Amino acid sequence: MRRLWNEFKSFAMSGNMLDLALGFIIGAAFAKIIDSMVGNVLMQLVAAIFGQPDFSKLFVTVNDAQIKYGQFLTDLVNFLLLTAFLFAVVKFIVFVGMGRGRAFVTQQCPYCHEQVQPKALICRFCHQQLVDEMPPLDSAQARLAELNRRKLNLPIPGRRKEVASDSS
Repeated sequence: MRRLWNEFKSFAMSGNMLDLALGFIIGAAFAKIIDSMVGNVLMQLVAAIFGQPDFSKLFVTVNDAQIKYGQFLTDLVNFLLLTAFLFAVVKFIVFVGMGRGRAFVTQQCPYCHEQVQPKALICRFCHQQLVDEMPPLDSAQARLAELNRRKLNLPIPGRRKEVASDSS
């Protein structure tokens, strides 16, 4: 019983569990902000365009039963605006560099048993080399530059994309 309790304590107080709890709390707060933006700003723009804040009063009566298609339309527009705005926010976060560099898969260092990124050459905890042979500096810098190239390519109004031409 004591061993089971110790395993549970290790699990509950591990860094992964605390990261998950913190991520959940921040995610819930972030969801409230996104929902407020969509409900209080974007849906009000819909109201300005169509003359009413929602379509919930629209219905059809069939055999004394009301089919409330307006509420469905309101929920559909709300969902589409919410997902589009959330997509734009995530793309912006990645663009400014806050979402880059996060590895979702890790490997365990064979020396200190800490979790490191799968492409790590040296363990950041015990500083042991994780590859048989270290690449030359210019190769490592090129690898880093390739990782940093993951930027969002949004079309900017007024700027045209250049098309590469074949000059063979």
